[in-house]
Amino acid sequence: MDKLFRAAIMGPPGSGKGTISKRIAQSFGLQYLSSGHFLRESIAANTEAGLQVKTYVERGMLVPDLVMTRLMLPRLEELSGHSWLLDGFPRTLSQAQALNGLYQLDLVISLNIPFETLKDRLSDRWIHPESGRVYNMGFNPPRVQGKDDVTGGPLIQHDDDKPEALMARLRHYKDVAKPVIDLYKSQGILHSFSGTETDRIWPYINSLLSTKMHTQPPDVCQPQTP
Repeated sequence: MDKLFRAAIMGPPGSGKGTISKRIAQSFGLQYLSSGHFLRESIAANTEAGLQVKTYVERGMLVPDLVMTRLMLPRLEELSGHSWLLDGFPRTLSQAQALNGLYQLDLVISLNIPFETLKDRLSDRWIHPESGRVYNMGFNPPRVQGKDDVTGGPLIQHDDDKPEALMARLRHYKDVAKPVIDLYKSQGILHSFSGTETDRIWPYINSLLSTKMHTQPPDVCQPQTP
């Protein structure tokens, strides 16, 4: 890889973003930057931004754009010499515009997964809240039921992963994500993938990244927009 490569991945809850992100990081040497990890880290460190984040997280509310950008952009500035993949940021048009002021992304991956598939995945999803580790009783169960593999701590199921709340979450995701997707589409860097199985989508993403990361001339910092 001759140049720094910066990418983001988007998708609704249960779309497999975390699984695919980890495969990308391992296969292509990109640093995996999860906004959820940064949120938990800032809360644990009791930073000023972390205390702000905590007030929203404890109430089950989405963290506002201004707080998210105040948390994420300084961390991204620290990584100016690295290639990375963002997961969970930017979520909104305001966040995407703030990020554009700092970096121009090379590639954005958008995952389109059918509602029934998301519903099935999320109904089986359990989370270790302290670390953010995710388990699925169907294909990635914990070694001991109800316990985190690493710490042995209890796993929980979010109320908003239950079917009655899922439709509202997905509707909200689509409404908020559409202007972000439209922005990146207009820049010529959006690539969408559809399917019901992560293992069937992965080869196409792998092929795209292989092409994008190994065929760009070193002096090209951004794919040309039409």
